[in-house]
Amino acid sequence: MPNKLDRRLDGALTALREHSRPDQLDAMARFGLTGDGRLGLAVPTLRALAREVGRDHELALALWDSGIPDAQILAGMLAEPARLTVEQMDHWVAGMRAWDVCDQACTHAFVKSPLAWEAIPRWAAREAEFEKRAGFALLAVAAVHQKQRPDADFLARLPLIEAAAGDERNFVKKAVNWALRQIGKRSPALREPALTVAGRLCERSEKSSRWIGSDARRELSRRP
Repeated sequence: MPNKLDRRLDGALTALREHSRPDQLDAMARFGLTGDGRLGLAVPTLRALAREVGRDHELALALWDSGIPDAQILAGMLAEPARLTVEQMDHWVAGMRAWDVCDQACTHAFVKSPLAWEAIPRWAAREAEFEKRAGFALLAVAAVHQKQRPDADFLARLPLIEAAAGDERNFVKKAVNWALRQIGKRSPALREPALTVAGRLCERSEKSSRWIGSDARRELSRRP
C-alpha cells in the first residue's frame, strides 16, 4: 500500500505532467534549459503549483530525487529552508543538470537556510559546472536577499570571484559575473571594491576574466 508521501508525490508528478509543454522543449533547450525528462513548464505555472501545495519538506526531497528538472524546481519552492541539512543541500547541488534548476533552488530554498553562507565557498571550490555555479548563484542571490548580513561579509567573498574568473565554462562565468554585479549594487560601500575587482579582471589574460570584468564595470559604472 502506498504511504502518504507516495500519494503526495504521485499527485504532484501528475499535476506537473498535466501542465507539460512538449512543444516548448526545443526552444527552451536553445537557452540551456535542458535535462532528461524535462516537461517544459513555465516558472509562473510552477509557482502556482507551489502555492497550491504549500511548504512540504518531505515532498520536496522526493520531487528532487525524481530527477525531472521541472520537479526539482518545484522542490525548491516547497522545501522548508530551516530543515535543510548540509547533506541535503550538497545532494541537491550534485544533482543539478541545468542552470535554471540551480538558480531557482538558490533563490527559493538555499538563500533562506542558515547553512547558506558557509555553502558558498564550499560549492565555489567544486569542479563540476553546476556545483560551482551554485556557489556563485547563491552569492548573487544572498547579496540581494540577505539584507541583515554586513557588507564586510560580501567584501570577504570577493576573492572567490577573482579565483573563479578564469573558468571559461558559460554557466560558471555568467554566475561569477552575476555575483560580482550584485555585490557591487548592494551598497555604496561595496561598489568601489567591486569595481576595483572588475578592473583587475579586465587586465587578465583569460577571455572569461576580461568579459566578467568589462560587463560588471559597465553596469556598476552607470550607478551614481
